[in-house]
Amino acid sequence: MSSDDPKDLAVLYAIASLAASAADATSAQSRVLTAIMAAFPADSGSLALLSPETGGLEICVQQGLPPDVGDFILKPGQGITGWVALHGKPLLVADVAAEPRYISARAGVRCEMAAPLIFDGRTIGIVNLDADRLGAFSADDLARLARYAAEAGTVLHRLWQYERLRANSKQLTTLVELGHALVAQLAPEELLSTLTQSGRALFSARLCLLHDYDEERRELRLHAWSADGDLSAAGLALQQQTVSADLSLLAAAIRSGRATEFQNIDGPGYREAADLPRDRSLCSALAVPLILEGQPAGVLSVFHGELHRFSDDEKRLFTALGSFAAVALQNARLYARVFQSEEVLRKNETLTTLGLLAAEIAHEIRNPLLVIKLLHGTLGMDFAEDDPRRRDLQVITEKIEQLESLVSRVLSFGRTPAALHSRWALAEILDDTLVLLRAKLAQAGVELHYTAPARALLVEGNKGQLQQVILNLALNSLHAMPHGGELTVACTEETSALGRVVQLDLTDTGAGIPESIRPRIFESFLSGRADGTGLGLAIARRIMKDHHGELTLLNSSSRGTTMRVTLPLSSA
Repeated sequence: MSSDDPKDLAVLYAIASLAASAADATSAQSRVLTAIMAAFPADSGSLALLSPETGGLEICVQQGLPPDVGDFILKPGQGITGWVALHGKPLLVADVAAEPRYISARAGVRCEMAAPLIFDGRTIGIVNLDADRLGAFSADDLARLARYAAEAGTVLHRLWQYERLRANSKQLTTLVELGHALVAQLAPEELLSTLTQSGRALFSARLCLLHDYDEERRELRLHAWSADGDLSAAGLALQQQTVSADLSLLAAAIRSGRATEFQNIDGPGYREAADLPRDRSLCSALAVPLILEGQPAGVLSVFHGELHRFSDDEKRLFTALGSFAAVALQNARLYARVFQSEEVLRKNETLTTLGLLAAEIAHEIRNPLLVIKLLHGTLGMDFAEDDPRRRDLQVITEKIEQLESLVSRVLSFGRTPAALHSRWALAEILDDTLVLLRAKLAQAGVELHYTAPARALLVEGNKGQLQQVILNLALNSLHAMPHGGELTVACTEETSALGRVVQLDLTDTGAGIPESIRPRIFESFLSGRADGTGLGLAIARRIMKDHHGELTLLNSSSRGTTMRVTLPLSSA
């Protein structure tokens, strides 16, 4: 039959149209076989593909064969279809009984022909037809089958490319979403949980693990994991384990420095590894090292429930995901450090507050004590030597002097020693302080607007106390914006009565300070919050006075509040 025959063209068109009409390659395979079988006097047929994992011919779709024929796998060179796969040429056997290469898949077959599915000169599968009548197929039929198979190979390969592009698009979308999630989330456990869930979804895996690596101790510790429901017990069993790198299978990725594949971990050599889940349904695994500043920081791994050969694209994608994981791990560590630093700063703030409060109380005691001392000295009570009141007067004098000495020591303690003052770049103080506020700003839904000064502005002072003032003002702004808002930090250089100064304005979009208490906000023990102590602004102003600066309320309304910190600039 000529290739111009209408029936021949109809079959070729039916196969070619699948490239546009088929939902996926799997459904197209069945429709290809149906169209081809309808063109010949065939009693059964199959379409088999060469498996990249096993290298064998695996039947994908069949008609007229026993149900268990899917387990019938031939290697290239075995049987008629294996010979066709090995040589890439069609083959017709008019009488299978006379063919020593024939391997029976169904009783009653007398005639068989097969043709390779070829794309770009490479055999990717086989179409095989059987007939129960001797000589049912002709050489012309074999030529037609070869044309149909060639067209089918092109169509199926194109559909696989479409599926691959769709999968890549989905994976890219997932990576972008994951990148946004890593930026948006700050809590370490949420970060790492999101990452392992994404890793499992990206690869349709049953399990995804993330291990920390302690290079000094050479230990792996399971930090986060995501698993199918039936694997939860296995994951929990490993959750608190710390494993020596020498006993770890996944540590091979750290030793190699690249993606490491384990095609079949269901064996005694693998199952003895201390870091693998005790679940025999897991078959294949892929692990990548997490690298931070050139040093290994952990391992990310995924596990499949069936034998799976990871493609180069999958390895590249998982390596990219590993880079995300390394960033997430670093964020988690930095987040923990920020909270530790914040806790230390909070303790220092408490001690500073107590010291300044004690100094303020001592200052208030000193004035009446001075009056008592002066009046006591002018009373002129000269008692006789044997008068007991003379001894009482001496005791009173001693105690007044003792109290005066105690008050002086407290006042000295409350003052910041000049030796603790250093020259600091204001930008450095602000940057370090705003890092501590990052988590609280995100949790409160407050957007920060801050631009560093255009040039280095140097101030003299105690960095910790200046940070305390800025933190206090910023936290007051956060409390004023319980439903989120904006906090703007702006620096300007001006000339005032103090000379060259820098003015630091903190502006929020909160509800403002009640008008009734605005004139008294810097008084001790005045607070507008139920949980406030009323010491914050009073102590902040005291600190600014100790630094020869000022703290003022610039303005406040229902649209927000602006507090201004003024500090003299240090001469270079």
